[in-house]
Amino acid sequence: MALILTPLPGMPSVRVGDDLSELIWQAVQRAGISLQDGDIFVLAQKIVSKAEGRQVNLTSIVPSEEARQLALATGKDPRLVELNLQESSEILRTRPGTIIVEHRLGFVCANAGIDHSNVAGEGNADEEYVLLLPINPDASARQLRTQLEQVSGVRLGVMIIDSHGRAWRLGTVGIAIGLAGVPGVVDLRGRNDLYGYQLRITEVGAADELAAAASLMMGQAAEGTPVIHVRGFPYPLRESSLSELLRPKQEDLFR
Repeated sequence: MALILTPLPGMPSVRVGDDLSELIWQAVQRAGISLQDGDIFVLAQKIVSKAEGRQVNLTSIVPSEEARQLALATGKDPRLVELNLQESSEILRTRPGTIIVEHRLGFVCANAGIDHSNVAGEGNADEEYVLLLPINPDASARQLRTQLEQVSGVRLGVMIIDSHGRAWRLGTVGIAIGLAGVPGVVDLRGRNDLYGYQLRITEVGAADELAAAASLMMGQAAEGTPVIHVRGFPYPLRESSLSELLRPKQEDLFR
């Protein structure tokens, strides 16, 4: 068994309204890849957000009083704090330079997933642009999957990923925030291990494992490879969604 991850070459800088499925299909053809049933495309969140118009000019943001107070406590730009509040269902922790939130999509992350890096916009030098996460990454992944399956004629999976920190380890890793066809969690309970013992608690975060591998191929700086083609994923494709990866609050010992 081999897991093969191939960055798609020549992806252009994505702009609002771009057809990502067409851009991906063109990149597949340039790469000379003949798609097969079970192949997966992993997309960086940034290109999905850009195509969907999730760039925000900070000069258009008027901070609320709550945002101003939180900005004083954290040393952050009040306009950026206002976006944190708008994108979050709850503020969980704060410290100078960092706000930890429960995002409106249900997961816990720093600064509501709002990103400054590799974001540009039209306007003068005084304008500052940031990028918000997609409104509904699952829906975005499903739409791309449908479009790519139609043009290719094979059964595919699509995953949208972002880079997140972790409560108990240093460093960011890629995690799944939108799924279509890729299993989020694979339940191995009831299966036997090499010695015949029945597994009792093993549930594999398969989508996040693949997200981390794809993130290595994408890089975090100026690599310019936001789409990864995956072949050899060791689990069958099925209908899925982000919700299966989210730990219920009552089971979250870090809350």
